[in-house]
Amino acid sequence: MSIITFSDKLSKFLMVVAAAWAFGLAFLVLAAIIGRGVFDTPIHGTAEIVAASIVIIVFLQAGYAIRSRSMLKADFLVSRFSGGVQRCLLGIGYLLGAAFFLMIITGGWEESILSYVENEFEGEGALRVPSWPARWTVLIGSALAMINYIVMAYVDVFRPDIVDLETDLDINQH
Repeated sequence: MSIITFSDKLSKFLMVVAAAWAFGLAFLVLAAIIGRGVFDTPIHGTAEIVAASIVIIVFLQAGYAIRSRSMLKADFLVSRFSGGVQRCLLGIGYLLGAAFFLMIITGGWEESILSYVENEFEGEGALRVPSWPARWTVLIGSALAMINYIVMAYVDVFRPDIVDLETDLDINQH
């Protein structure tokens, strides 16, 4: 299995996990609202769970958004250049994206380890949520995003024939 295939399958799997998590989170919020409004008994800790879950959901979906070319990009200037220059500029942009996620990894590595070792929690009162799952999801999601940016740089610069194949497959699937 190539790194491109592995990256695609892992990104899609994590996107499905994040979507299911968001779906379940919607029911938690609904139950908390109904519990508060109808029974005057809210689900305690809903705000803490939602706050941690949003971070987790975003970073689980980042890899898929990158690999499916769904990230926001302003290509109005790049589209005016020739094909070779366009591929080079796209490659530079992808490498900058990979560098950004590498900085997230290097900046959050120590804090993630400490949050697990020291059993760090967030929230006060009724429910305290461990902070290490969100921190580690940021690291794992950033690593996958970095890999996907590197894959995109390789594909767009050195294998533009694969880009055409991917585009054709996307059009045929929709």
